[in-house]
Amino acid sequence: MHARTLPASRGWAWIIEGFALWKRNPALITFLVFGYWLCLLVLAAVPFIGQILMSLAMPALSLGIYNGCKAVAEKRKAGPEILISGFKQNLPEQIKIGGIYLAGTFVVLGLTALVDGGVLAELMLGQRKLDEATAEDPMLSVSLIVGTMCSTPLMMAYWFAPLLAGWGRLSAVKAMFFSLVACWRNWRAFLAYGIGLMLAVLIPGLLIGLLGLISPILGTLPAIALPAIFIPVVFASFYANASDVFGQIGPDESA
Repeated sequence: MHARTLPASRGWAWIIEGFALWKRNPALITFLVFGYWLCLLVLAAVPFIGQILMSLAMPALSLGIYNGCKAVAEKRKAGPEILISGFKQNLPEQIKIGGIYLAGTFVVLGLTALVDGGVLAELMLGQRKLDEATAEDPMLSVSLIVGTMCSTPLMMAYWFAPLLAGWGRLSAVKAMFFSLVACWRNWRAFLAYGIGLMLAVLIPGLLIGLLGLISPILGTLPAIALPAIFIPVVFASFYANASDVFGQIGPDESA
């Protein structure tokens, strides 16, 4: 599975292309993204095994968003049911990807526990509230750095994996390996992409804050609209960077 090595400037372009893709069919892409989050929240609410179910289903659900974005990019007709189409594309490997990612997350939390005695892990798992004393603990800052450093390779391995397993018919291990290599080769583009996303939040956020100082009503309406637009655009940009890095990877048409 060949991954292109792209210049840093492509990272900025992914955001623009994601917005352009969203504009072609904002209703469908917005539905898919918020439907994705709703499905994950419902699964997470299942007693005892909710977190496990959520992690195992996440790759297949995210592949459904890729399928929807591809349909929009190719101007094909698609409906809301495309959200669950990822469950028909190499599902066993999708589940394995979710399981590996979940296991990796626990390993990362275990490593941070060696630094702060498990404080960050308890915060992440909802077993502790962030009070003033905890926030001022210097070891928490150290464990956040350790967690970020350790979780970055895991995120890189997951980034393209659902798509590569579903469309490329790769095994979970191979999909995560090629995803890691692709992200590493394009770290400059991803760095620019990350900076662009932060600016895309920061600048409108400052403007909304200024509007709120002038009039609470003027500040409230954009504050509601911004996430409703920004989050689907970000997901659409995931498709943009995947198609840019790997070129044309056709989905499994038998699904």
